Amino acid sequence: MSKTVAFHTLGCKLNYSETSTLSRSLEAEGFVKKDFEEQADVYVINTCSVTENADKECRLLVRRIQRRAPESFVVITGCYAQLKPQQIAQIEGVDLVLGAAEKFNLAHHLKEITKGAADNGGAKICSCDIEDVAGFNSSYSQGDRTRAFLKVQDGCDYTCSFCTIPLARGHSRSDSIEGVLANMRELAAAGIREIVLTGINLGDFGKGNDGGKTRDTSFYELIQAMDEQEGIDRIRISSIEPNLLSNEVIDFVAQSRKFVPHFHIPLQSGSDTILGLMRRRYRTELYRDRIAAIKALMPHCCIGADVIVGFPGETDDHFKETFDFLHDIDVSYLHVFTYSERENTLAAGMKPVVPVQVRNERNKALRNLSYQKMSYFTEQQKGDNRPVLFEIAATNGMMEGFTDNYIKIQTPYRAEWVNKIVNWDI
Repeated sequence: MSKTVAFHTLGCKLNYSETSTLSRSLEAEGFVKKDFEEQADVYVINTCSVTENADKECRLLVRRIQRRAPESFVVITGCYAQLKPQQIAQIEGVDLVLGAAEKFNLAHHLKEITKGAADNGGAKICSCDIEDVAGFNSSYSQGDRTRAFLKVQDGCDYTCSFCTIPLARGHSRSDSIEGVLANMRELAAAGIREIVLTGINLGDFGKGNDGGKTRDTSFYELIQAMDEQEGIDRIRISSIEPNLLSNEVIDFVAQSRKFVPHFHIPLQSGSDTILGLMRRRYRTELYRDRIAAIKALMPHCCIGADVIVGFPGETDDHFKETFDFLHDIDVSYLHVFTYSERENTLAAGMKPVVPVQVRNERNKALRNLSYQKMSYFTEQQKGDNRPVLFEIAATNGMMEGFTDNYIKIQTPYRAEWVNKIVNWDI
């Protein structure tokens, strides 16, 4: 009888692409996939280091599994598993902790270990120092047969003072262009219409998969090659650092056959003082120039920005600089994050600390600004005709999809429009 497995993912699109790949690898070994809320023989939780309550979330999920299926085998992997393996191993009910180097060996480990087989009767830890993690593991999600998240890059060589991701994922490394195109062909054969390119530092594509040696390739060369590949209609760039978003990339997207007019460009702060404390590799002038360059070529382009509020030392004046900067530039929406302390980061020891209540108030102010900006952007598009890719899911007789420039469209469900691109009057 086949064993059953259920997955739960915390965190980013990259994690979802990796979970999907892990799922397919176990199904190839004969496992039957179950919903996480169902009873299964094996539960795998793919964790995140950015999530504020990573430990709390992990414990709650394991407790739920214990109540539902106390004899099941529980595996914890992902960024938090790499950062805190000993801590996770002490959670009652966890059997196996897989760090960054062992995540994609999940099927092998499940063959080698049984519940309670570790020396201490608890969890077995398979992890190594993050400096020893090398190699690139290709991944893509394929959940709804409409859009897929395709991982082309992993790790990061930057040292932003608030971030634990380099500690959890290691050095920057990439797939080869040939590997990316092969994955595109697989996704096209599965009926996928849109690919979302994902990575930890996507614009750094080109670093080798052998511990940081560089290949003679770049993100610009990658998108040129992808644009020529048949079978996929739309490609979306998930997030790219402003200092790595070159004018040649912007120019290319503006005239591309497949790349859509949508960028997500992390800002983090609109104050140059705070950007310096964050150890970001640009200042507001460069960011403003990138937005202006995009809008000059693509006035209809949707642009999102990440912002962190409440960073240590952020005064009311610094926050006003951020608010005013975002109000003035032509971005369409914001992803707002409330700063939270992370162990082993420079920012964790910085003073003065911004009170949590003030952080939350600033978050609310920027979320309100984001709503206003997206409403304004959508209003600007009225009267345009844009291509909409409609998705499979139907809710209360309605279906939804996104225009190429990321406006959500809802309409009464029509089966013939599922996974189809329809020209739509906004």
